Amino acid sequence: MLGRIHSIESFGTVDGPGIRFVTFMQGCPLRCRFCHNPDTWNPQASCMYEMTPEELFAEAIRYRNFIINGGVTVTGGEPLMQAAFVREYFSICQKNGLHTALDTSGILYTPESLSVLNYTNLVLLDIKTFNPALHKILTGAEGTNPLHFLDKLEERNIPTWIRHVIVPGWTDKETDLHRLGEYISNYQTVEKIEILPYHTMGVYKYQELGIPYPLEKTPPLSIEQLNVAKEILKQYKPIE
Repeated sequence: MLGRIHSIESFGTVDGPGIRFVTFMQGCPLRCRFCHNPDTWNPQASCMYEMTPEELFAEAIRYRNFIINGGVTVTGGEPLMQAAFVREYFSICQKNGLHTALDTSGILYTPESLSVLNYTNLVLLDIKTFNPALHKILTGAEGTNPLHFLDKLEERNIPTWIRHVIVPGWTDKETDLHRLGEYISNYQTVEKIEILPYHTMGVYKYQELGIPYPLEKTPPLSIEQLNVAKEILKQYKPIE
């Protein structure tokens, strides 16, 4: 079994607790307007690595002294497009005492994708928007599967961090933020919300790929807008 890997970060500090070995998988079914990694979309595009789960673990364990109090994270793209690979990799990591974190949109709600949870210590669940009408416009897909995925995390009592990108004019509406906060406040397994401010650092990738940038006229999130979102969401869960 070979995993198609876009890139690797050996000392990640923002994708789960502690210092982490982070693997970015190639391929994603979503087309989020604010995505800053469009080079991960095409599952058949050229990638940096093709590795077996054992080979990826051998690379990760080289950094054991640094990540032993952190762990490994698999992100993307959408890592659950290669669920069997991630499941095997996480299984090996757990057998060797490494904490495993899955960063996913939850858009792939299938028996195979859910089987990865058997070897997952933490899920970073990206909720793109809680507005059903906006979800299809913003991502190209319906927003029901991520919520079903969250139900499954609650059922299995898997610690979860909600990630939410605040995009000016799109996901910064106060009513939608309150609705999101109220909804996730019902989930005991959700430990906190990570607010991710929209930025334009990935625009050059669209230019390199010859893809029009969908949010060309959208400015980065201001400090004032970020603070408003924080004040709203912290009413429902701890935020970061």
